[in-house]
Amino acid sequence: MKLSVVMPIFNEERTLEEIVRRVLATDYEIDLVLVDDGSTDGSREIMKRLESEHDGIRCFYHERNQGKGAALGTGFKEVVGDVVVIQDADLEYDPQDYKILLHPIEEGHADVVYGSRFLGGRYVRVHLFWHYVGNRMLTLLSNMLTNLNLSDMETCYKAFRIDVARKLDIQSRSFAVEPEMTAKVARMGVRVYEVPIRYAGRDYAEGKKIGFKDAVLAVLAIIRWRF
Repeated sequence: MKLSVVMPIFNEERTLEEIVRRVLATDYEIDLVLVDDGSTDGSREIMKRLESEHDGIRCFYHERNQGKGAALGTGFKEVVGDVVVIQDADLEYDPQDYKILLHPIEEGHADVVYGSRFLGGRYVRVHLFWHYVGNRMLTLLSNMLTNLNLSDMETCYKAFRIDVARKLDIQSRSFAVEPEMTAKVARMGVRVYEVPIRYAGRDYAEGKKIGFKDAVLAVLAIIRWRF
């Protein structure tokens, strides 16, 4: 199975090379799509070097910062694998979990798999309390409107069979992309599974980017894409 990994990047020079190494070290044929979303640090230079060193890496660049959704929209148009996985560049999520994430698809049970930080992975860094509360409230609201029963709608780790990925037609620019994808998956009526994953979350001092504004945009997106 060929795996397309779409990685949005914005000022991740400290972690970029290490996360790419971890992705390429997994037991899959990897098509790694790196999308720089207007970085102002050294991320672009690292991307260009990595692309020249590895045949399985393809890089794309936004001239200005547009948001995670915009980067995913660019990346999803370029994927060529049998399955598409979203991978953040900040080392919060461990590519060694690809095996458990992809297992329901490989077994023919699922079309989409969410990796949940709340189902008891081998380890999970203690969450920031209000970030945790916000996540659970957004997931609850999303579940109410999509009739799915997810525990972690906002998770980065989402895997899609290629036929599902091509139908998503991502429109959101910001972190609102998570509820948009979830609502569209729910409307497709495809088979959705959830599996436990590990999570080494950052705090804001370490570079975490999501905040209250993103939560408000997510609420609006949940309502918009439901109706």
